[in-house]
Amino acid sequence: MTQTLSHALTNDTNWQTLANWQSPDTPFMQFEFWRALADTKAIGQDAGWLPLYVLAIDDTSNKILAVMPVFVKGHHQGEYVFDYAWAEAFHRYGVDYYPRLVTSVPYTPVTGQRIWLAEGVSLTNTIWQTLLAGVDDLAKQINASSWHGLFMPDDTAKIATASVTADTEPKTQPKTMQRQGCQFIWHNQNLTNDGKPFAGFDDFLATLTARKRKNIRQERKKIPKQNLTCRIKTGENITDDDWQAFYHCYAMTYAVRGQNPYLSPDFFTQVGKTMPNHLMLAQGLELIDGHEEIVASSLFFYDDPSTSDATLYGRYWGSINEYDSLHFELCYYQGIEFAIAQGLQHFDPGTQGEHKLIRGFVPHKTHSLHRIYDERFEPAISDFCEQDRERMQAYREEAHSVLPFNVDNMPVFDE
Repeated sequence: MTQTLSHALTNDTNWQTLANWQSPDTPFMQFEFWRALADTKAIGQDAGWLPLYVLAIDDTSNKILAVMPVFVKGHHQGEYVFDYAWAEAFHRYGVDYYPRLVTSVPYTPVTGQRIWLAEGVSLTNTIWQTLLAGVDDLAKQINASSWHGLFMPDDTAKIATASVTADTEPKTQPKTMQRQGCQFIWHNQNLTNDGKPFAGFDDFLATLTARKRKNIRQERKKIPKQNLTCRIKTGENITDDDWQAFYHCYAMTYAVRGQNPYLSPDFFTQVGKTMPNHLMLAQGLELIDGHEEIVASSLFFYDDPSTSDATLYGRYWGSINEYDSLHFELCYYQGIEFAIAQGLQHFDPGTQGEHKLIRGFVPHKTHSLHRIYDERFEPAISDFCEQDRERMQAYREEAHSVLPFNVDNMPVFDE
């Protein structure tokens, strides 16, 4: 019997109680993370991230199979996939680009699932098309210019691309276009030792060329020379004082650019209480008048180490003063050491930054999906997306060519 599905739209989260849900592939799709965003008003009408949810429902059993978040937005803040040029093109022709629809984890440029699935359910083309129909209906209701699915995982991107290639998307609807980006990921895998995880930081350094090993060692030696030390705290060992010091550092990152932070102190204290097993805080301390004072902090999230493809995610950093190489130490080297100690397979340090390459972070492609609801603009934007994919392919190839690994440990290029 052919399964038939329908979609529904809701603005509350009561659906969370109507099914047993699979564990998401990153901490950022856990309900606790989203609850903290909502409770501290990081999402909502005032934040310019108005959340709605598209439900895919089995018509026979009336059970919810999948849910995808969609935000109604009037700006581009906190997205990290930029479509400013598209907005300008709409404006030049006197057409509104806002509101627009966005499916993402707010303020979080991390690839991962964007669809909550009920237990026993796999993402299929039928479910995808049902969710997409819900997005299109919402776009019609509010006259949205477009929909943007950001940092989508490979499986979703493949289903969306296959749908377009096979012409299974309704002819009356716009096609789903794909862009690609690049982020730099560290791999806990010693290719010269049968691909086994690294035994320690020196084991990782041994896979680099002699010059790069020397540069990193010299960089790390600068920390104690400035009367600085580093320490790691995890979960419930992170105190209220630690959160206060962290937020002061975090806010400084925005203050130097004349901006306010996206997230509030209450957000961090809430995830500290509700998601302690996914948090690691790296602190930089300076010896001042015989006392160690926290002068820099870097906050990480991480997957359960027992899960497949477990990853460490570098998310928020800040420092109250300028220190030579302290950013590299707290955001990269402390993260690498933690990933090795915990047996995590990957370390995603955050978006952008070619400086990550020389420290052993490998370029990987990211995916974003886009639908344009004004057919006058779709051909030009489709051409842009195709050309942009070619540019990103060339960029990733060039980035891969300057990786610091010795010949025996050079990873395969991510096609």
